[in-house]
Amino acid sequence: MQTVVIPLVPRLPALLGSTAADTAWAITATLLAAAVATPTVGRLGDMYGKRRMLLVSLGLLVAGSVLAALSTSLAPLVVARVLQGLASGVIPLGISIMRDELPTERLGSATALMSASLGVGGALGLPVATLVADSFDWHVLFWGAAGLGVVATALVVALVPESSVRTGGRFDFVGAIGLTIVLVCFLLAVSKGTSWGWTSGLTLSLIAVAVVVLLAWGRWEMRTREPLVDLRTSGRRPVALTNLASAVFGFSMFAMSLVLPQLLLLPAATGHGLGQPMFVVGLVLAPSGLVMMAMAPVSARITRTSGPRTTLIAGTLVVAAGYALNLLLMSQIWQLVLVSCLIGAGIGLAYGAMPSLIMANVPVSETAAANSLNTLMRSIGTSVSSAVAGVVLSQLTVPFGPAVVPSLAGFRVIIAIGAGAALVAAAVAVFIPRKIRT
Repeated sequence: MQTVVIPLVPRLPALLGSTAADTAWAITATLLAAAVATPTVGRLGDMYGKRRMLLVSLGLLVAGSVLAALSTSLAPLVVARVLQGLASGVIPLGISIMRDELPTERLGSATALMSASLGVGGALGLPVATLVADSFDWHVLFWGAAGLGVVATALVVALVPESSVRTGGRFDFVGAIGLTIVLVCFLLAVSKGTSWGWTSGLTLSLIAVAVVVLLAWGRWEMRTREPLVDLRTSGRRPVALTNLASAVFGFSMFAMSLVLPQLLLLPAATGHGLGQPMFVVGLVLAPSGLVMMAMAPVSARITRTSGPRTTLIAGTLVVAAGYALNLLLMSQIWQLVLVSCLIGAGIGLAYGAMPSLIMANVPVSETAAANSLNTLMRSIGTSVSSAVAGVVLSQLTVPFGPAVVPSLAGFRVIIAIGAGAALVAAAVAVFIPRKIRT
């Protein structure tokens, strides 16, 4: 769902009769909806049933995909993308169901694969989406997404049992509204700051509202009996450090998905672009998705023998090494495939370890909410990274005909920032207690 519209982005203004700034909401809307839905759906899953909320999420996915497939203007497409974003809670819900249902010896590899699918779906989805968009009417993309959603729903109904582990109680509507305001204001400012201006009144006002509401929200969550997010549990050293490492790592990994496609797409006449079509971009990134999937059992094996902390550190260091290699290898397609696969291997290792660290340190009754918060932290890191990269590339440019394009130095700065962030994530992970709480 995150990559399905990427091949359409340059065409959307003409397809929908709108401006490029307005059609960008087809991506921004999904980001905001996913951020809001992930912690909320996780908490609802703990309270009322994870399988039930999984089916609700898939229902929203199908509904959004059908609406997008029927859209001919911007407004219904944005609404459809909101519905698709609201389905993003499926990953933490799936991991939580596995904790409740699978035997211990299978849990590590299963959750590692499920967590890695956050990267796998994007890496494999891009070439497929590009091929479909180039070969058929653009609405076929969304009909295909709706079909996949129906298949997934049928499989959940047939094969996934409902867990008996529930917390019950009342849902924290005040906490949900407060967190929604914080996330929407913050992510809207981050995602639109470059186009609105980082010192504009609107951007600064959104950030100020996010900070004020965040403080009030934290006070409320600490005082209410049944909070949306148990800050006392989230404040435990292993959980807090894992979430911090996840956010920094999310910041780091976005460099690959930004730099590599642009290097491939820029005209060869720039001196550092490779002049490839979008379909080739997808093919270059696709192997990294397969590597992420292949690393899931490796991640589980390292976790079994040395603990999830070691696995997380190893993953972050592999990603840092991949970026270091990228500083030297960025002039040939095979070099970018090699780099993306190495970084993908690190992502697969790290993503496989994060759920294990979280689940080992939270009560079973809070599994879905805790995993959802961890997923949200990764997304926030990625969003902030996107904003930082946008600022860097807008400042480091070279002329190309009547326009300007990002310079090679700009790409290298982003790669270096990505490597540095991966090392910071490794440093944070070092302080996670080796002895985990069960």
